[in-house]
Amino acid sequence: MNNFLFVAAENDAIANCKAGGMGDVVRDVPRQIAERGDKVHVIVPSYSRLHKDGGSLKTLLTFQLRGITYNAELYELIPKKEFNNIYHYAIHHPEIEAGDIAHIYHNDPKEPFYTDAVKYFIFCTAVAEAIKKGAFGSLDIIHLHDWHSSLLLFLKTYHPQYKSLSTIRFVYSIHNLAIQGIRPFTDNYSSLQHWFPDIVLDEKGLMDYRYQDCVNLMALGIRLADAVHTVSPSYKDDVLLPSTPPEFIGGEGLEKDLQQAAVDNRLFGILNGCNYKNIRTAAKGKLYLNILSAIFPWLQEESKKYKADFLAHTGEKVLNLLQTPPSFVCSSVARLTEQKFYFFKRSPDALIAILERLASINGVFVLLGTGAPEYEKLFRDISYEYQNFIFINGQSEDVIDSIYLETDLYFMPSLFEPCGISQMLAMRNGNPCLVHHTGGLKDTVSHMETGFRFDGNTYNEKIKNMVATFDMVVHLFTSDKPAWNKIQKDAKKVRFTWKKSVDEYYKFLYAIKS
Repeated sequence: MNNFLFVAAENDAIANCKAGGMGDVVRDVPRQIAERGDKVHVIVPSYSRLHKDGGSLKTLLTFQLRGITYNAELYELIPKKEFNNIYHYAIHHPEIEAGDIAHIYHNDPKEPFYTDAVKYFIFCTAVAEAIKKGAFGSLDIIHLHDWHSSLLLFLKTYHPQYKSLSTIRFVYSIHNLAIQGIRPFTDNYSSLQHWFPDIVLDEKGLMDYRYQDCVNLMALGIRLADAVHTVSPSYKDDVLLPSTPPEFIGGEGLEKDLQQAAVDNRLFGILNGCNYKNIRTAAKGKLYLNILSAIFPWLQEESKKYKADFLAHTGEKVLNLLQTPPSFVCSSVARLTEQKFYFFKRSPDALIAILERLASINGVFVLLGTGAPEYEKLFRDISYEYQNFIFINGQSEDVIDSIYLETDLYFMPSLFEPCGISQMLAMRNGNPCLVHHTGGLKDTVSHMETGFRFDGNTYNEKIKNMVATFDMVVHLFTSDKPAWNKIQKDAKKVRFTWKKSVDEYYKFLYAIKS
């Protein structure tokens, strides 16, 4: 029996521990590993809250940071669903606080990663101590996810207390290369030297090539892991090339590190899977009722008072839809970020053209998400102007499930996409997707077969083709139902199974013979 440890910032096997697709991966991959008879431990920060939901204290951890003694607690958690051979944990320390993004990440606009770096420094050191202490038994594989966990590679390489970790194989998955965890080496509370004053820093080996007085924690994962993994084959190809935004998003300054990993035969592009069993489902026909049921409690929340008028405005529009349902529903569910909605932010006229085309067929665009203030404001302003733009400025699992169930077209105009889970969830329900021809979207949506794609050589071409493709999709829906129904059926037939993905994990990432 092989023994695994997954280290991540998110884990959707635990209630209220997800901000994005990483949470789905960290939930689903261990289940496939456990089905093979291997054992998996999954650990996340507690964010000062997860350990309170029925967690049991497993052990106390003592370690050195900032030249002083730190004490943290390792809790075993109760998951949403129990599976044999899977164990869930959280590290609690008062300085590992919940952030303002999904109660996980902090948004530090003046000094990016300042707060998050501090809490993940503490978290990773506590995890290293737990490994050293044998809290998870004798480990064969440690699978790290994004920059939040990469400090474990720094500790096992440079920290004399954690040299024993070097006997374990480390795998590093890149979920979003754009978010890199860049922090100064020195002269800052949230710097590497401040937290590890006794370690002589290998600045050449750790530095960001663009900001040479800083460590790049994403780069650290790429440089030091035994295997590096992108979450789709096409994204692997993309990141080996330099970015030329906005036309192309590639290696984001780390292409040299990724090219070296490829030369070393350490870089692998393996498509994420989708869950086709143990699915959380919604009742058919409840989309608008679920939206209203979510909005009313939000109106009572102090944190949402600043947008109470807008939430009430959205509720009024949804009430109208209950009485006069639309003939066509286009939808999107995503964090409101540059990655997901740059095209709409830079070219709001394109979104308006889409809304006007929808209005011509009694169609609506339902968009659910929270995120960057400038994106929230843009969508609120357009919602006030356009009756058929239903902007749900909050998070609700019931509403999200209903959107995936009741949409006609799922729209995913991502500037770049490492893999994407939303298009898989939509296709699982037989909903065709309209996507940008990039990253994992290229690997999952086939134009005019299981969905639709747009592209272009220049930004202006992309915007023009996005609107033109949307017009074509609407025309197909209204004028050629047999062709539309075939695309729906073919989308629903496609399977991106975790079993297939994890077979490749074992072969390439874990180097374990099946």
